[in-house]
Amino acid sequence: MTAAAGAPASILHCDLDAFFASVEQLHDPALAGRPVIVGGLGARGVVAAASYEARRFGIHSAMPMARARRACPDGVFLAPRFDAYRDASRAVMAILGSFTSLVEPIALDEAFLDVGGSRRRWGTGPEIAAAIRTRVRAETGLTVSVGVATTKFLAKLASDRSKPDGLLVVEPGAETAFLHPLPVEALWGVGPATHRRLVALGVRTVGDLAALGEPTLVAALGAARGRHLHALAHNRDDRAVVPERVAKSVGHEETFAVDHRDPAVLAREVAHLADRVAARLRAAGQQGRTVQLKVRFADFRTVTRARTLARPTDLGAEIGATARDLLAGVDPGPGVRLLGVSVHQLGVDESLLTLDLDGAGAGPGGRRRAALEESIDAVRDRFGADSVRTARRAAPPPGPPAGAGA
Repeated sequence: MTAAAGAPASILHCDLDAFFASVEQLHDPALAGRPVIVGGLGARGVVAAASYEARRFGIHSAMPMARARRACPDGVFLAPRFDAYRDASRAVMAILGSFTSLVEPIALDEAFLDVGGSRRRWGTGPEIAAAIRTRVRAETGLTVSVGVATTKFLAKLASDRSKPDGLLVVEPGAETAFLHPLPVEALWGVGPATHRRLVALGVRTVGDLAALGEPTLVAALGAARGRHLHALAHNRDDRAVVPERVAKSVGHEETFAVDHRDPAVLAREVAHLADRVAARLRAAGQQGRTVQLKVRFADFRTVTRARTLARPTDLGAEIGATARDLLAGVDPGPGVRLLGVSVHQLGVDESLLTLDLDGAGAGPGGRRRAALEESIDAVRDRFGADSVRTARRAAPPPGPPAGAGA
């Protein structure tokens, strides 16, 4: 949240170091000190995690595995063992939960904590962070880097810059001195397309961005993205730490003014809905595995169909293709009044699987598609949702929709 003047640094971001690789090194002590690379072992696999020994060879997450093998031919290459990682994560999360009930896991290897209510028992935020690091190492053998600040945003930046096995505290009043020298790509929401636009404006650091007026950013990036980045550059982050939630979903529905029976019209509408869902997922930094299609007929009878993907996605092309396959199994003869597309399974465990370890989306085509959809997001954010239409949905369905829901 945006801290009040003089508020103590009580938001922690805990991030386990090289988590998958570290678990493997603990499992097999012979791997200690060796370059360990975890990921898809197929010809088009990608790296999910690399030990710090492997990182010295330039290996990093999302690198094609073939390139990693060339960079480090003597490395130890392992397929991921997600059950082992979940077990290790549960042990660490139990330790975090012993200090405060306000623990928000955001992946198996990282979580936010609000320890403002734990001061009387456990001490200050930095003292609690130090105690967490000691206990995690003693009880699990893993190391954890911790950032401590007055907001979630700064705590995450601090933990990133304390790695590996470090603790960095951004004291109240020192936020600007810490934040403004950082490269602008450190801000959440600055992907490659946005970064190029900012560099064109002469923006290279967070301080450069903070010096621009919000109207300038809105004109260059669109209302939502411009305001978001302007707020972060001034350390305005009102998000509270929210304890682990049940799995969520993101969806859109469209109710038609007239009933539709043409499969081509319905397929275009499904593609449109899938694009909107995907844009919301990307804006929230989320991915999901289960795609659900909802069809309501003229007589108000409703059917749903769902399919779980091999890996999570936030791409409209993948969501749309799955939803259209589901639609092909539904007879539109009675007349379709409403269509809905939603994506489910956005829980904590799913964030582990965001890398396409077996390579289906790891090649240039998959990366180009992700970059393209990010660029489309930026254009739509600036010029409106209908300013860009992909070819598969270029022709809108005849008849205006009667209403939309989310």
